[in-house]
Amino acid sequence: MGSFSIWHWLVVLLIVVLVFGTKKLKNLGSDLGAAVKGFKDGMRDGSSGEAAGPAQQVTNEKTAEKPTIDVEAKTKS
Repeated sequence: MGSFSIWHWLVVLLIVVLVFGTKKLKNLGSDLGAAVKGFKDGMRDGSSGEAAGPAQQVTNEKTAEKPTIDVEAKTKS
């Protein structure tokens, strides 16, 4: 009763997939992978002895290409 068997983990995995869906889990996994990759690149750049300034920050190319849209929220009266 103190340890979990493979069947416990399969039931937990099934519940997670049913709650979140495969598309959201795929997006979550790819976002997490990109964050880890960016962190590793940042650590590698930081260990080279150079001071990392704002111009040397790691940016995601997909988000850098998209323009920012400013909007104002209107409240219903």
